[in-house]
Amino acid sequence: MAKRTGKSIRALHLYEELGLLEPKQRSKGGFRLYSEEAVQRVFWITRLQEIGFSLPEIRDLLSNWKASASAPQAMQRVREVYHRKLEEARLQLAKLRSLVRELEESLAYLETCMNCEPERVVSDCLACERHSCEFEERPAFIVGLH
Repeated sequence: MAKRTGKSIRALHLYEELGLLEPKQRSKGGFRLYSEEAVQRVFWITRLQEIGFSLPEIRDLLSNWKASASAPQAMQRVREVYHRKLEEARLQLAKLRSLVRELEESLAYLETCMNCEPERVVSDCLACERHSCEFEERPAFIVGLH
């Protein structure tokens, strides 16, 4: 199972301790034997972690799902949780887009520093006139340098 899923044996044991995974049976030597559904469960856990779920959140999601009185109720709970994660992911994407923009602006700003003639000392960067026509203000990733 560890080889098939790319997870460590310790991770699989932790999943079992948290109630996320259950071996189908044990071998005569005491080794855990897992079903194909368990392999799919591990991949599901991995995907949920990739979008920001913690193991306790995954455990709660499963517990709530199992405790539901009906299939529609169970699926409604899952939809609600996934909807919240989708909104969190969208917010994170917006933050990342903003960071990308700021990095691009900072790099463009720094490109003009490569042609500093005559070469100046670093303290002169505070009063550099080369950027004034292209940039209204120093980019966020540059401000802290000054």
